[in-house]
Amino acid sequence: MRSKLTILILASAVLGVLVGYATHELASDAATAASIAGYYSVMADIFLRLVKMIIAPLVFSTVVAGIAGTGDAKSVGRIGLKALAWFISASLVSLLLGMVFANLFQPGANLRLALPDVGLSTNLKTGGISLKEFIVHVFPRSFIESMSTNEILQILVFSVFFGFALTALKAQPAATLVKAVNELAHVMLKLTEYVMLFAPIGVFGAVAAAITTQGIGVLVVYGKFIGAFYATLAVLWVALISAGFFFLGGSVFTLLRMVREPMLIAFTTASSEAAYPKLMDRLERFGANERVTALTLPLGYSFNLDGSMVYQAFASLFIAQAYGIAMPLSEQITLLLVMMLSSKGIAGVPRASLVVVAAVAPLFGLPEAGLLLIMGIDQFLDMGRTATNVIGNGIATAVVAKWEGQLRPPAPEREEAVPGAPAVEAAA
Repeated sequence: MRSKLTILILASAVLGVLVGYATHELASDAATAASIAGYYSVMADIFLRLVKMIIAPLVFSTVVAGIAGTGDAKSVGRIGLKALAWFISASLVSLLLGMVFANLFQPGANLRLALPDVGLSTNLKTGGISLKEFIVHVFPRSFIESMSTNEILQILVFSVFFGFALTALKAQPAATLVKAVNELAHVMLKLTEYVMLFAPIGVFGAVAAAITTQGIGVLVVYGKFIGAFYATLAVLWVALISAGFFFLGGSVFTLLRMVREPMLIAFTTASSEAAYPKLMDRLERFGANERVTALTLPLGYSFNLDGSMVYQAFASLFIAQAYGIAMPLSEQITLLLVMMLSSKGIAGVPRASLVVVAAVAPLFGLPEAGLLLIMGIDQFLDMGRTATNVIGNGIATAVVAKWEGQLRPPAPEREEAVPGAPAVEAAA
């Protein structure tokens, strides 16, 4: 029973590959294949919309309940600083690994493409974001607007202020509101369980649509690039797990086992948001205090995108290699640091890593048209980097909880066996 959803997700992914391959082969032309893929995408879009529907109230209720429950502003600040220290370190390691392995494997070296015309564009939104713009963007103009656009970082800022305001008020009206927010958190966790029942359908639609339009042969054509990228992700996984083992001991492997479902959801849908509710639930069952989870995880979704960092390094250097553009080590380091800054401002943008590359690459003389080389396989690359983002945030949250002394022994793995018991009941 406990692995039922995992099995259904895996089966849906395999079925999506088979159906997508059959559809691609039977379609008379590319336009027909794209039209059919649009119908498959409907299933994935509905699932992602359901997930987006619950993200904002879930973040708000859990963060506010966590802060109001502790009433300690110093504790909240301490958790945030520890989380950011981990996130920055992990991002730098991810960028370094991406740069090293892109130079080692040289995935684009044999293409020898001619430089395109200056006017050729990828039709992507390439406007970068400065440090000043990013800092201003963190603070919401309207809480309603932030909720409607799922700006997690803005929602987090408002929730922190709201939680502190509730803590400062000791009167009965505030106590009533605190109780209501706590009950809202329970309701959102129950709603999350219902939404996750649609995960296998969404996974099937996403995989079938990708294979229908691109064909399974795309994995062979770009085999070297895909293989080198996933090999680098594997090394990053080893680094993240080793860091987790240093702080968590053998329980890091228990954590990996418990977060396998959100990782699968992230991999097959290429959506970090789709995995957020399930990841929060698994972290709390692992023993991370719900207050630490509620503060660290939303921050991680904006600042701790380890897989995306690797992808940005790979994509940029792949374009340089494909067009024979020499980039000295100092320029590569500068490029990656600029990308690290730029990625923080558009974490909620679909295919954000691709947009960051499109925005920053021209600043270093890399043609935007080079993105056309990898756009066709970006869905398959996005799957790996999104799953890596999930495991990175999971380990980061558990480590911060351990630093805070807020890590309990893992609860028994009930998972789907007891669908009516939300994680917060164990914490209560």
